Amino acid sequence: MIKFSGLIGLSALALIASTAPALARADNAMVERTAPDEVTVSWTAKGPVDLFWADHPVSDPAAAKLVSAKDRDGRQEVSVDAATRPYFLIRDAADGAVVDVAERVVPLEQGSNFRDIGGYEAADGKHVRWGVIYRSGATPMLSDGDVARIRALGLRNMVDLRSDEERVLAPSRIDGVAYSAVGYSMTDILRMSAQGPTGGLYSAFPTMLAPQLRIVFDLLKRHEGPIAYNCSAGQDRTGFTTAMVLSALGVPRDTIVKDYHLSTTYRQPRWEMPVINAAAFPDNQVAQFFARGQDQRAAMKPRPLYDASGKSLLLDSFTAIEAKYGSVDAYLEKEAGVTAADLVALRANYLE
Repeated sequence: MIKFSGLIGLSALALIASTAPALARADNAMVERTAPDEVTVSWTAKGPVDLFWADHPVSDPAAAKLVSAKDRDGRQEVSVDAATRPYFLIRDAADGAVVDVAERVVPLEQGSNFRDIGGYEAADGKHVRWGVIYRSGATPMLSDGDVARIRALGLRNMVDLRSDEERVLAPSRIDGVAYSAVGYSMTDILRMSAQGPTGGLYSAFPTMLAPQLRIVFDLLKRHEGPIAYNCSAGQDRTGFTTAMVLSALGVPRDTIVKDYHLSTTYRQPRWEMPVINAAAFPDNQVAQFFARGQDQRAAMKPRPLYDASGKSLLLDSFTAIEAKYGSVDAYLEKEAGVTAADLVALRANYLE
């Protein structure tokens, strides 16, 4: 076993970025937590590899620490320290080709669905950079240790996608980071949600979340990251926003949908909203809604994000966009101010 300082994950699979011919496809490399103080890095390769670690995203092994040399078994157990998030490089010992891999989920004791969207294959055979764009659920109940772990990510900006009511009921514990939000009422979402999965919520997201999406892309265009954006569950509004960001970077739609459905695995609803005393909010429809959910065990379990026919709910957003604008690119240009030149620049900055 090899020891070094690093931050462990929550049994999270991580996809890697690579065009290296000697290594298998990116989804064959992963980092998993196997014990509170241990992670296992695994991969598939034709020959021996060198495994490196760093406490920040790197692409050059010279900037990282050697963990294991000429490793042939495709698996390395590594002891870790909870102080820093680890990033791994896997270098083919024969031709020097390098791929990188990190944990998909940021490990939090009292957080929900806090994920790095790096590693996905994108435009021109490149991959989304790790450690620059995060998506998450609400963060009102983070432990002090969680706050320290998030601080170590070096976030420069947060965009809160939640409603006015949610932000009051469950303010974030993340301080010291530039914070943006756009005011609106949760009552509109409750009305559409009451009509069931086909009630039009996802079809409404392209219009409803256009102001927030413009903020996210403006930050990315100005290189003001790392950034994180969130809603309450980190799955619906956050899922739509992530779908638009990954689309802009040229990530295939099936990959985007798979990332969206990871929320069912990684949500922790009990940490997304403090316990609400319904009696204290007799006239607050939103507080009453969340209080009822906390009283229902079924509501505290993440639900699969499919409609009655088995179709991913996220696809309704794409359908609405393509019906009105013709394409995601056209939508982003009109509603988020992302031009064709911006797309080129975003891919240059956020892919590797």
